[in-house]
This record gives sequence, structure tokens and C-alpha cells, in this order.
Amino acid sequence: MNHYTRFSARASLGAVGMQMQRMGVWKRIGKQVQIKQKVIEHTPLDKLLDAFINILAGGHGLVEVNKRVKADEALQRAFGRAGCADQSTISDTLNACTEENVEQMRQGLEEIYRSYGQGYRHIYREQEQVLDVDMTGMPAGRQGEGVEKGYFSGKRNCRGRQLGRVVVTLYDEIVVDRLYPGKKQLERSLQELVKAAEQVLGLSKARRRRTIVRSDGGGGRDADINWLLNRGYLVLSKVKNWQRARKLAQSVQTWYRDPKTGDREIGWVEDSHAYDQPTRQVALRMPKKDGGYHYRVLVFNLSDSQLIWLARHDLSHLSSSTRVLFAALYAYDLRSGGVETSIKGSKQGLGLTKRNKKRFSAQEMLVLLAQLAYNLIIWTRNLLADASPKLRRFGLLRMVRDIFHINGLVQLDAQGQILQITLNQADELAQPFFNSLTPHWPHDGTCLNLGQI
Repeated sequence: MNHYTRFSARASLGAVGMQMQRMGVWKRIGKQVQIKQKVIEHTPLDKLLDAFINILAGGHGLVEVNKRVKADEALQRAFGRAGCADQSTISDTLNACTEENVEQMRQGLEEIYRSYGQGYRHIYREQEQVLDVDMTGMPAGRQGEGVEKGYFSGKRNCRGRQLGRVVVTLYDEIVVDRLYPGKKQLERSLQELVKAAEQVLGLSKARRRRTIVRSDGGGGRDADINWLLNRGYLVLSKVKNWQRARKLAQSVQTWYRDPKTGDREIGWVEDSHAYDQPTRQVALRMPKKDGGYHYRVLVFNLSDSQLIWLARHDLSHLSSSTRVLFAALYAYDLRSGGVETSIKGSKQGLGLTKRNKKRFSAQEMLVLLAQLAYNLIIWTRNLLADASPKLRRFGLLRMVRDIFHINGLVQLDAQGQILQITLNQADELAQPFFNSLTPHWPHDGTCLNLGQI
């Protein structure tokens, strides 16, 4: 029968790759993306797939393709590849990508997300949708297109690009990733990012009234807050203008100390700033080391019940007079567990800032491949967590490093079709991975099992 067996350091990722093939994920990309490049051995789309597999396999640089993908025949076959391009030719294909190709990839990702994203199937009549919007720096060499000296947290005189992101926080899914030149901050891109999210999620006027947009001070300009309010969104944002924040804080009659931290105080702004639509505002102050206070102001149009729901915090120990006040504060604090955690996961687990291309369109294509990888990992984690709830706590780093690196043996037929994947039962994660994936494994002749390796 001419069957043969290959060892794979990432046999579990191979199982995920087979599931991805059955979902038709890459076929949808192939229908949209048409890169004009001469084909010698591998098509441009094949080379993009090799780059995508490398990201899922933990590769933080294209150079790692040769080690992680090219040397693992079983992994290639699991994702529908009969070989792997050299990292240099993959780089050439990325350099050949145009703005049109980037837009084609976005359309492909939109189609995939609408098929499998939980955020797209959100039931608005039951609860509000939550969108977190943020921007993060992407340091890069100064010769790259769009590389400019701008704001990069903790790095002075740094150059690079900026990444804008919209996350559907309730489901931990990326809806939009957009690459911008280094000087562009959230104050100049929030409206574009939200419009792109509207397109992907199909946010009608009725749905926008049930959608909360949460952002930091970068999205706190009057123009942006008024734009969101006039489009019907529920808004929770920090005011950008620190001088105004200081002035508004002077109208606070009573300050309440935050029992959670002990070093910050909050109070209702009595003389609030007027926006196009009615809002409520609270001031926050934190002591400086040399005396005085730092002031911040949060603006929102959410109801009391919406704030308490969004806060996800036990407020029963607070008095009725302060419960809503602290609900607003804690609801805003949860940005750190939404979009900020998402960005951290992309950087640590997917090496988002480690792959840099000189051409802007090439870098955008890498960003979109990482976006697809992020969502696929989240969907895989959710699938596994249905049977093994402890896996729901795994972030992107642990998914890539641990779940996708369970080694094993892969049996193939003479045509290179996978017949059986045997996971190493000595790996402590092999059993929960097997238990979780087995109920969803199709009856198509292939087998997934555990064994001694």
C-alpha cells in the first residue's frame, strides 16, 4: 500500500491545519487574492500560505520558514501543501504585493470572518456589542516606506509604523487591523477604523445603538466623540485634552477613593463639557510624586445598567451613590483586558513586530496574515475549551508554543494524503487536545489518536 510515516514536532498544528482545510479558509483567500508574479515552482498564493503556516508554527521571522515548515513534510501536507518555498522567494512574493492585493486580502478576511466569527453572529437584542479601538507602535528600520519618527511607548526617538486595531472584546476576535505611517495616531484614524468595523460586522443604525465603542485618550477628541455620538454609538472614552480635564475636575464636589487601588480618586463632573449629544462625565485624579495631581476625565452616554454590566466587577460592597461612578471607572479599566491584551498577544505569540518589510504593502500583507492567524487560534481555542475548559485561559503565546507544538507521528499514503496523526501521549497537553478535537473530527477516513512516540 506504500504508506509511510513522518515525525512532526508540530503534529497538533497539523491536525489544526486539516481542520482549516475542511473549513475552506485558504480557498476563500485564493478566490480574492491575485498577485502578479511569475510562477516557477510555487504560486504566489502557495508562498503566502507558507508564510502563514510559519506564523502559526511560532516563526517570528521569515527566515524561520526553512526550519519550521520546509523541514516538516507532514505539516506541509496537513495544510494542503506538497512542498515549501524557500524563505527568500516568499519574501520576493511579499515584495510583489500591491495595494490592490492588500485590499483583496481584506475582502477575503471579511468573508472568512463573516463565516466563522462569533462577533458577526452577536445577538444585539440580548446584550450590547463591545468594540475596543487602539493603536500600537511597530518599530522598523528607517529605510522602510511609511517609517517615520513618532510616538512609540517607552522608546524615545524611535521610528516605525503604527497599527490600528478594532477588537470585538466579548469574543476576543480582531475585526480590523490597519497599518499607518509612524506619525499617524488614533486621533487621525479612529473614524476610519470604526467605519471599517461597521463594514465587516454589518452595523446598521439599530445595531450601532447597541454597540459600545471604547477608546483611550487618542480617540477622545471632540470631533471623534461627536462623530460616534451622532452615528448612534454608545461611547466610553477618555478626554484627550488634559488641560480641559484639569478644568473639568475643578467642578467635582466630592472625591471618592478607589477601594481597588487606594491611590486614585474619582468624582462626578458637575460642570460638564457640552457635546452634540447628552453625556455624563467623571473625573479621575492620581497623586504626583512631587505633589499635586494628574487629572483624567471619562465621557460616556451609557445607562447605569449598561455601565454595571460592562464593568464585570462585583460592586455590591459599594454604596448606591458610588456604584455607578465606580462602574464607569472599572468598565474603562477593562480596556487592558481587551484590545491591549490582544495587541500583547499578537506581539508575543505571533511575533507581530518581528517581521519587517521595506515596502508598505508587503508589511500590510504580513499584518493581515497575522490577523487571520490570531482569529484562527482564538476559534481553535474556543473549540478546544468546549471539552477542556482550562484551555480557555490560554493566551496566544501558550497556544502557539504549547498547544501547537505537541509532537507525534503522521502516516501518509503514496499520494501524500494524511491517513493518521498520532500525538505523543507523554505530552501533558496531548490528552486534553485529543479529547477536545475528537468530537469535531470528521469521519473521512483519517484518524487522530494518542500513542507512545
